[in-house]
Amino acid sequence: MIVAIIIDDEESSRITLKNMLEIFCSEVTVVHSAYSVPDGVKAIQKYNPDVVFLDIEMPIHNGFELFDFLPDLKAEVIFTTAYDQYAIRAFKFSAVDYLLKPIDLEELKSAIQRIEDKKDQLASDRSKFAVLSENIRSPFQKLGLPTVEGYSFIKISEIVRCEADSNYTNFFSIKGEKILVPKTLKEYESLLEEFNFLRVHRSHIINLDYITKYTRTRIPSVTMVDGSVISISLKKKDQLLNKLAGL
Repeated sequence: MIVAIIIDDEESSRITLKNMLEIFCSEVTVVHSAYSVPDGVKAIQKYNPDVVFLDIEMPIHNGFELFDFLPDLKAEVIFTTAYDQYAIRAFKFSAVDYLLKPIDLEELKSAIQRIEDKKDQLASDRSKFAVLSENIRSPFQKLGLPTVEGYSFIKISEIVRCEADSNYTNFFSIKGEKILVPKTLKEYESLLEEFNFLRVHRSHIINLDYITKYTRTRIPSVTMVDGSVISISLKKKDQLLNKLAGL
């Protein structure tokens, strides 16, 4: 059984989510629906839930302030939000689970499945919520990367390249770090492209700022600042050269 608490100042949202969980997610028991952060804090302390569905924009105390009241919160947190696409990107960059209002049933089921999959693991790294707050309030600077052990957070400007490894992705940083993430390369392609990254091969995304050499051969390649040599897909050759010409 998954014990859940809902925190949302809108009564209709609380009722809708509670009904969806009760009807379609039998493994979930909603023990309390809170109308504010202080009310939610009391419920969390009383019931020790597995998951908290948390709205962000609420009067007096917003959702982020929950962590000020509960610095040792162990529950998983899924944000429920009506935010625009800018904020949705912040969730993705911060590796934070969210549900966009009006909540889609299949997305809700998927979120519950993710909770079930890691219910026996240690609580998530709370620093991802601090990164989310940063990314919503200021230009994106950090990327949250889920790992087998928890989460790693890396400055986007420090990523040299990303390399596919089956259904995983390896991130290589300017500091020499290698971070293995259980997500495909495709999931990061659109997130990084506006930060001067380019997918130059089906297995590689590179940071154009860290190219040290371009080699014209039958199969062209670039040398990165970390010494790696990356082959360039012929389909991507012209796009890469055009971007390099504009640097």
